[in-house]
Amino acid sequence: MSPDLPLIRLQDVTRVYDLGEVIVNALRATSLNIERGESIALIGPSGSGKSTLMNTLGCLDRPSSGSYLLDGQEIVEMTLDQRAHIRNSQIGFVFQNFNLLNRTSALENVEVPLLYAQSVSGAERHQRAKDELARVGLGDRMGHTTSQLSGGQQQRVAIARALVNRPSILLADEPTGNLDSRTSREVIELFQSLNEEQGLTVILVTHDPEVAQNAKRNVVLRDGHVIADTADFAQAMQSLHSYTATETES
Repeated sequence: MSPDLPLIRLQDVTRVYDLGEVIVNALRATSLNIERGESIALIGPSGSGKSTLMNTLGCLDRPSSGSYLLDGQEIVEMTLDQRAHIRNSQIGFVFQNFNLLNRTSALENVEVPLLYAQSVSGAERHQRAKDELARVGLGDRMGHTTSQLSGGQQQRVAIARALVNRPSILLADEPTGNLDSRTSREVIELFQSLNEEQGLTVILVTHDPEVAQNAKRNVVLRDGHVIADTADFAQAMQSLHSYTATETES
């Protein structure tokens, strides 16, 4: 593979949902390059297309048209099983609602993704889960069940689970949506550390400006369009607000 290729390259990617009587253009002709080790926030109001873009980047959904190269591989042409393999080997997911198994220990929750990796032994699976929990500051909570953990601790378990397969990309969908302000800052600082110290590519989906401003690059969406792509947070906010004002006036 050419070292000149970005980790992610979208070219004129669209996503259309046919709901019978209604056709929804959730993502419109989007072109985007993401390099290894970037820290990006996808921002915009509800219905802007940011979650659709995240699902596309995460190989959860296949584009309706266009090209998506991930690490040089064309995702659009892959089968469901092939995309599932890519997800399990290259992408870690963190969700707003944590998506942890109830009445199951933190350690067992983190081990789950490795259950599908036949090349990983039980002993290695156990050790890698322990290592990731220690990495996110939960080395003393491994045996605690979900109900015994705070919201912030549950999100750290979810992050450890996302990291246990050693992905090249961490995708987080509204990761601070259910957390208080202090805990939100702690989680964002953890993402920053993973990006800056481990070189992990981090892509956050958020509608919260306080979360978005911690990213090094902001991609702003509105009505399925990318309306700004900038490292200047103030410019990103101006683009979003200007677009909203123009829409209101019309």
